[in-house]
Amino acid sequence: MREDMAYILLSREQIAQRVKKLGECIRRDFEGKKPLMVCILKGSVVFFSDLIRSVDMPLEIEFMTASSYGSATVSSGEVKVVGALDEKIRDRHVILVEDIIDSGRTIAYIKADMLNKGVKSLTVCTLLDKPSRRVSDVQPDYTGFEVPDAFVVGYGLDYAQAYRNFPDIGVLKPEIYEN
Repeated sequence: MREDMAYILLSREQIAQRVKKLGECIRRDFEGKKPLMVCILKGSVVFFSDLIRSVDMPLEIEFMTASSYGSATVSSGEVKVVGALDEKIRDRHVILVEDIIDSGRTIAYIKADMLNKGVKSLTVCTLLDKPSRRVSDVQPDYTGFEVPDAFVVGYGLDYAQAYRNFPDIGVLKPEIYEN
């Protein structure tokens, strides 16, 4: 997989260090509360697994699938959600955990839906933020890294379901996805 990368953007060591810091911030900010952390599948699962282990406090977890990409490299503009949590989120402190906020369409859609369903508070934690591509007015509350406008894979992020198990985050060579 490494030979498919133009370069490594973030090493596994950099990622681990930042995830630990994010967990410490979440624990501090939610002290005395029992947040519900929601993993947006599939891309966030690796980040989510490491993050929840770094939040040293009682919490609950849930999963939902949402995407505006499918197998493409750019957002289709249409958000698809599977596994809405409805009653599980009412009157809860919810932390949405996302792998990357790019266009912002997916997270904007989920946030609006959850706010309409009566969450007590709603927070967004993303591993990667790509504000240069934003088309929806969303800002994460917790950000691991701001990244350039490049196609990144690894540590859960994929291209056509591949590279999720690559332990670092790399920039995929254009010839891999342009054919």
